[in-house]
Amino acid sequence: MGNIFDYLEWRCDLSFDADPFNEVDNLVLSELAYTDFDGILSMDGGEVSLQDACQAFFRRHTHEEILANKSFTAKAPLLMEKMLCGARYRDIRLCRYLDETETDRDMQFAAVTILLPDRTAFIAFRGTDGTLVGWKEDFNLSFMPETEGQRRAIRYLDQVGGDFPGSLRVGGHSKGGNLAIYAAAFCRQEVQDRILAVYSNDGPGFQQETLQAEGYQHILPRVISIIPETSIIGLLLSSSAKHHVVKSSQSGILQHDGFSWNVSGNHFVPAELTKTSRLVRKSLGDWLGQMSEADRQSFTEIIFSLFESTGADSFSEISQQKWKSAEVMLGTLRKMPKEKQMEILSCLQQLGASGGQTVTEYLASRFFKN
Repeated sequence: MGNIFDYLEWRCDLSFDADPFNEVDNLVLSELAYTDFDGILSMDGGEVSLQDACQAFFRRHTHEEILANKSFTAKAPLLMEKMLCGARYRDIRLCRYLDETETDRDMQFAAVTILLPDRTAFIAFRGTDGTLVGWKEDFNLSFMPETEGQRRAIRYLDQVGGDFPGSLRVGGHSKGGNLAIYAAAFCRQEVQDRILAVYSNDGPGFQQETLQAEGYQHILPRVISIIPETSIIGLLLSSSAKHHVVKSSQSGILQHDGFSWNVSGNHFVPAELTKTSRLVRKSLGDWLGQMSEADRQSFTEIIFSLFESTGADSFSEISQQKWKSAEVMLGTLRKMPKEKQMEILSCLQQLGASGGQTVTEYLASRFFKN
């Protein structure tokens, strides 16, 4: 039993003809999308071999730089070296890389298209990075019928699908999984008809309006939702897809890290949802259900105004100066009108009461243990 790095050592010599595309391949390619290909690939440029992309990346970045980054997505570029060690991935080609961030529109979007030796294309949408705008976009899912990132994902899939005539697979990790399903549900019919499968790796769900849409219902039989045993992100909002629960070597919310998911052969090790995950699913579901759409929007705007008051662009910057950041946010909160302060406290109290017991008490003792 290992992880996706071990999988690349075990099975990299097996071609897709010998061992067809599987769920673990999906995670490898979805995690690869976290690599910063800026200056190496572009939306309008041609195809680049994996070997050339790897060499170009490591001319710009050192292994020490990657290993020093503690983000769970930082290891993504290291996948390229492992993928080049065998016939399975050695001949893949990368193209149509797009990385856009628009703070004024609460959008952080990135995607890359991966051309596989089995003559299919895997369209990988990147998940949330560490930026405040990226996380705010995730929160916007709770009240917006459609986010700017989701609209951009549809346009991307339509464009790539129109240029590539073969069969398609679509996937992503975290928010990337949400974007993958959404784009596949609302892309052009001609493109949707060529989609073999859509993979969501611990990606959040959708509002009821989306679940009832004809395009969503049409793509649903091809959706494969994979979540770890203590899933938090993957159980946010609703999803009609059946979840495949997998074992992780991490605990609590750290299981969101796809590199921690246990692999055996060409599949993930199955598991059951933990008590923590079931409780959080109920608590957050009840909490969101008690809040109006306007309340969710207001709560999101207030919370992120506190984060933004620190002057930081990312959560890593906030954590590096956590005491200073906390003082700034507390000062900002105190300057807010009393009704806004009470609104935040009310929302947090609703969350605490939603699970039949105080979630904050339960999480304090159990959250990082299951």
